[in-house]
Amino acid sequence: MAQASINVRVEPEAKMQFEDFCNQIGMSMSTAINVFIKATLRAKKIPFELVAEPDPFYSEENMEWLKQSAREIEEGKVVTKTIEELEAMVNG
Repeated sequence: MAQASINVRVEPEAKMQFEDFCNQIGMSMSTAINVFIKATLRAKKIPFELVAEPDPFYSEENMEWLKQSAREIEEGKVVTKTIEELEAMVNG
């Protein structure tokens, strides 16, 4: 079977750790990457879950703070000032 090459850039530390892992399980990095490619093609998806770190804006704590702020606005408990008024307050 003919072979094709793929060049991939990774951080040196990640490469070293991956190479060590592959050696521990008795597999070359090339074989491990081929296993990944074949599993991806067979499943027609990435063969593991990809999860992003949650956005802190949508944290439970922040959402509660936003809801409380909205309630205060609805209840008229908000003071509105222009930038000039705020600067005057700060500068005395």
